[in-house]
Amino acid sequence: MAIILGDNQYGKAESRVVRIVRDSPRHEIRDLNVSTALRGPFAPAYLEGDQANVLPTDTQKNTAYAFAKTKGVDTIEQYGLELARHFVHDIDPVEGARIEIEEYEWERAVVDGTEHDHTWLRRGQEVRTAAITVDATGEYVIGGLKDLVLLKSTGSEFHGFLKDEFTTLPEVTDRIMATALEARWRFSSVDVDWNAVYPAIKALMVKEFATLHSLALQQTLFHMGTAVMEAFPFIAEVRLKAPNKHHFDYDIGRFGVENKGEVFWAADRAYGLIEATLIRDDAPPANDAWRSAAGLA
Repeated sequence: MAIILGDNQYGKAESRVVRIVRDSPRHEIRDLNVSTALRGPFAPAYLEGDQANVLPTDTQKNTAYAFAKTKGVDTIEQYGLELARHFVHDIDPVEGARIEIEEYEWERAVVDGTEHDHTWLRRGQEVRTAAITVDATGEYVIGGLKDLVLLKSTGSEFHGFLKDEFTTLPEVTDRIMATALEARWRFSSVDVDWNAVYPAIKALMVKEFATLHSLALQQTLFHMGTAVMEAFPFIAEVRLKAPNKHHFDYDIGRFGVENKGEVFWAADRAYGLIEATLIRDDAPPANDAWRSAAGLA
């Protein structure tokens, strides 16, 4: 029996890069978590400890920080493309690069009714994500978000499901539906107005969640992905993951208090985990676009 080395990559995970633009009295901030991974002829490093082809992970980290200044961070997608292109086109023998980025949003502090020029508060909503791959087959960008917590107090049902001897879940025709959405979408082009597309996609997903009378979280996810792909022809694929944040009526009847869907126990675990992938039937090949590095995006 022979043991061979399979797929491999190496890089620097989770470099926290904060870029302050201070060209004027009103400063700007971009707060990133950046992971890089390189792919290529690195088998000697694994099999023999030969580092001749290995660009140190520390160098990858330094490059991420340097590019935050020299290339700027107008959008995380463009910044990731600049990094990936550099590693593939400028560093021999690198054949492919994967860049994964999370962006943490900040909003300006308001002092005496006026936005402050250089003070911010962390915004508590979702984390924007991007994953960029550059290799011999092309350039790929996956946009996304995670931890978008959504809840609606009605407009959701769950009944008519399969039952067996272990089923105890009651059927409901009016329930709270809540989730912490993770969504990722693959672009078929890199010629995109990244900052315009992101809020539009988020708004569409929130609208579908809010307005669809849902018979299942699965149905809601499909409508979310469909709305996005119908609005943006350059999105080839959407992947969605949604934990079902269960809310159960709490029994306060034992205290002589009536509960008509007004008081709930929010269970953090165990939870249903619903996942879906939507893809166009004419979508270009993804190749290694979804092959992750640190798994951040």
